[in-house]
Amino acid sequence: MTSPTPAAQPGNWVDPYRAYNFKLLINNVTEGHFTEVTGLGVKVERISYREAGNNSIVRAIPSRVTYPPVTLKFGLTNSTELWDWLMSAVEGRVSRRNASIVLLDSAGSTEVLRWNLLNAWPQEWYGTPLDAMTRELAIETLSLAHEGLQREAGGGPAA
Repeated sequence: MTSPTPAAQPGNWVDPYRAYNFKLLINNVTEGHFTEVTGLGVKVERISYREAGNNSIVRAIPSRVTYPPVTLKFGLTNSTELWDWLMSAVEGRVSRRNASIVLLDSAGSTEVLRWNLLNAWPQEWYGTPLDAMTRELAIETLSLAHEGLQREAGGGPAA
């Protein structure tokens, strides 16, 4: 019987995860491996107020919660899955799907962490710059709007 991975605490050295092995799952189907994912975040806005009779103290209470769009950058291929999803939104038929950004271990074989995007839909797309003077990869950009973010340790339920 093997012991579980030690938790990060004083005296226990635990290597942080690497940021280069990840993939996107949409409705539990792998949609590809991407070159970059940005925008994973959440913001709780604050409302400031002063107490009656004590104007020198400013108090704060939590307000609206917002989630920025998650931006995916990926190499251009002949797959049309993400393009078709975007086009359905363009045509007014928004198809909300649960999506997951899955972080893999350094070998790329085991899931170590997952961020679930709730009710995501494609909000913005940019094509690759085309330049005959370079040998760069053709990279597209897709932004996903979503209604919530969950974080789970590896092996969580698929989106």
